[in-house]
Amino acid sequence: MNRVMALLWRATYLRYLAASVVALGVDVSLFMALQATGMPIALLSALSYSAGILIHWLMSSRLVFAGDLRDVGIERTRQQALFLLSAFAGLLITVGIVSLAVQFGLDARLAKLVAIAASFQATYLLRSKIVFA
Repeated sequence: MNRVMALLWRATYLRYLAASVVALGVDVSLFMALQATGMPIALLSALSYSAGILIHWLMSSRLVFAGDLRDVGIERTRQQALFLLSAFAGLLITVGIVSLAVQFGLDARLAKLVAIAASFQATYLLRSKIVFA
């Protein structure tokens, strides 16, 4: 069993999936916890999403694509900026899919699931082929 887990852990895609699940968990957990504060929903949504992005950066740069992390300096800053741009692309994909699907009468929850899958694929490709290439 340990050998199978070791083989699976070598797969970048599976490590990325694990990092995404953890980041999404942080985002949703923080969102739900902060709702009790009475904070404006847009601000709370932005804060929880940002926390998820930070967690994803830390996991992606240290566990998923560790061998491709740039040294401290301008190259690391460039890599971080590209990572943020990929997160923004994922957000745009999510908003676009959910908005369009709901306009065509699809249930918002189903649309969100489709959007999560599409956004996950797009950000993985951007990060594996551009950010950490």
